[in-house]
Amino acid sequence: MKTYLLLGLAILALCSCSRGQQPVNLILDTDLGPDYDDVGSMALMHALADSGQVNILATLSSNKDEQVVPCIEVLNEYFNRPSIPVGAPKSEGGTSLTTWHQVRWTEHLPSKYPHRTASTSEAPDAVKVYRQILSKQSDQSVVICTIGFFTNLRNLLLSEGDEYSPLSGKELVARKVSHLVSMAGMFPEGKEFNVHSDAGASVGVVNEWPTEIIFSGFEIGEPILTGKKLVQMPVENSPVKDTYTLCFAEGDPNGRMSWDQTAVWVAIKGYESYFSTERGRIHIDNEGYNTWTASEDGRHIRLLQKIPPAELASVLESYMMHQPISK
Repeated sequence: MKTYLLLGLAILALCSCSRGQQPVNLILDTDLGPDYDDVGSMALMHALADSGQVNILATLSSNKDEQVVPCIEVLNEYFNRPSIPVGAPKSEGGTSLTTWHQVRWTEHLPSKYPHRTASTSEAPDAVKVYRQILSKQSDQSVVICTIGFFTNLRNLLLSEGDEYSPLSGKELVARKVSHLVSMAGMFPEGKEFNVHSDAGASVGVVNEWPTEIIFSGFEIGEPILTGKKLVQMPVENSPVKDTYTLCFAEGDPNGRMSWDQTAVWVAIKGYESYFSTERGRIHIDNEGYNTWTASEDGRHIRLLQKIPPAELASVLESYMMHQPISK
């Protein structure tokens, strides 16, 4: 374990020194639970935070399942950031989905590791958390990354002025948010899980969101397999390793697809060195089926493969294997 920690610290220190930029102010919105790439994504995010590349403003759940916020807090606690604000949807509708794996890893993590909130329904309203945090930030200084449903973001757009800001939700986003990065959609067309799970919210956000949206589609993360080295780490009592080990026991012998990791990576690191892009417009129908129209003046951007998936997988997994820095 000591070797992994020292190697990780050396890599992170090098990255921190070479970046020479202000950290990205990030709000992560996740549906953690139905699949476990969210766990790898949060590990990657915390690794980049330990290297000074991102300031994590909040970690919110778009999933109403009662284990999601406890699991989010387990990961925040593990990486020595227990005070990161959490929140969950309070509106009617939305989605509550537990893991589809036989081993209920979303129950295992809260039963084994510390966390503060007993259940997702006890967490604060995600819209209130968004509004409170955004109101305190500099203009165009926040990146939002959604790796789940669009539920919270739709509710944010529909929100009215409150004690935090007189601006409507849409006005507040337009003023404070630089851009949105989303793991959503299947390109050039298809029906993707995050989109169709709350299709109404998806339609509302893609039509009304006032900033650019960068889409990491299903086809981007599908060939990027990670986790095989992670489960072999000589590390104990890691919620990240526990999750991947439990889920790998049911399959994925060559690694799990890395849909969410690509979105988090781009939200923090940008896409220029890792992906090509195409500008255009995504269209989503009421059933959650999306199509894509390329256009040079479109306000949406979709990622295109640039470097071999195995090469990117190696980079992503090296950060997913990062261990907490003692404080």
